[in-house]
Parts: sequence; structure tokens; C-alpha cells
Amino acid sequence: MAALLIAAAPALAQELATHKGNDRSALAQAAAEAEQQLHQTFTNLQFEDFGPAPVKGPIYQAIAGGRVIYFAPESEHILFASIYDKNGANVTALAQEATARKHLAAIDPAKALTIGPAGAPTIIEFTDPDCPYCRALERFWLTKAAEGKPVRRLVYFVSGIHPDAAAKAEHILCSPDKEATFKAVYAGAKPAQMHKCMAGHAKVEADADLVRKIGVSGTPTLIADGQLISGFQQAELETFLDQARAKLAAKAAPHANR
Repeated sequence: MAALLIAAAPALAQELATHKGNDRSALAQAAAEAEQQLHQTFTNLQFEDFGPAPVKGPIYQAIAGGRVIYFAPESEHILFASIYDKNGANVTALAQEATARKHLAAIDPAKALTIGPAGAPTIIEFTDPDCPYCRALERFWLTKAAEGKPVRRLVYFVSGIHPDAAAKAEHILCSPDKEATFKAVYAGAKPAQMHKCMAGHAKVEADADLVRKIGVSGTPTLIADGQLISGFQQAELETFLDQARAKLAAKAAPHANR
């Protein structure tokens, strides 16, 4: 029996080595095919390197605080990423927008800081006094108002990104003329003394709760006619304004003809 085992050992070792070699060959072939498919699918991108990722097994999509994340249970990885399809569509952003739309019912317009005239196209705006893109958006709204295209903005403050945002938001909300103070702060004014009040502090905290519930993670974030707009997207806002004004004109036309 011992002689038989000794005789069989080299053959078994060779079989195992062959099996491992076949596995490596199959993996190399699969990697080559995957790399070829990558180049064929995303023809407009140049890739400098290609190789195995640490993530293993199936990947699942989850929503945490309104944000889309991905989980690979086999290798126990969480991925914070944006996934694009072969047409260039950001499917992660689309999933996040769908989630945000589900939470629209949580937004109470009566609790917003309202800026702009009644009867103008209405837009929901999540903003941060220290966000440079929010200040650029403010200049855009001022330009549109000067062109005779004002909007009615329902403003909620995002105070968890910049350290002074909460204090500046409370200063705006506690001022006698909230709209004027809002415009001054967003124009870069640095008040010598910040206004404080219980109502303003409570509003800042309530806005922070709403932001967490909906999952707003960046500023500015806008909801225009049910559509989520992440960042200062001027072309999308111009389209919204044109369509909104056309709808208002269409509603007014029958009354004008009577």
C-alpha cells in the first residue's frame, strides 16, 4: 500500500498542477475577453491599465440616507460610486433622483423661506450660504429677474457641509428683511454681528432633518417641476424657465380671450 501511494503521488501532484494551470488560463482568458468588451462598449474612453478588482461576487444596490451605495457581500465591500451605462447615462444618479422624488411628500412648502413673487414659476432649492455654486446660482436668478423672468423659490438650508453655514442661515432667518439679508449674504457680505433667534435656530435644525431624510448630499440641489437638478445646471434651468413660462401663458390665454 505504501509503495502504491508513493507511486501515485507524482501523478497526483501533476494533476493538481495541471488543474491550477487550467484555472489560471481560464481566468486569463476571461480577463482578456472582459478587457476587449470594455474597449468595444466604451469606445470613447482610453484605458491605460486593466486588471482584477478586489470586489468579488454579485453586487447589490442599497439606499442609505437617500444616497445610492453598492454592496458586495462575498468580499464584504461597500462601494460609493457612480455607475454609467454604455450610452453614458449615470444610472446611479437616476436611481438617486427616483428616491428623492419618493420623498417629495416630506417637503412642506409652508415651512420654506420663500423668495420671489407669487405667481412666478416655483422651484424648490436646497442651498448653503458658503457654497460657491449656490452663490453663482443666486447671480443667475438675479439676472433672470432683471430680464423679467423671476422665479418663486422655496428655500431650505443645508448646514452640514461648511462650518459657518448654520450660523449664516440662522442670521438670514432671524433678520427683519429675510430676502434682502439672503441676497446680501450670498453676495459676500460679512455682517459684524450675526442675528440669532429661537425660530431661526429651529428652522435650521428642521431643514437639516429634511435634508437627511431626502438624502440631499450636495448644493445647490433643486427640484423643478418634480425633476431633481443636482448642482448649478444653467441649461436645465433655462429649459425649466421657458417651459414654466409657456405653461403660465397657456393658462392665462383663455382668461384673456373672455
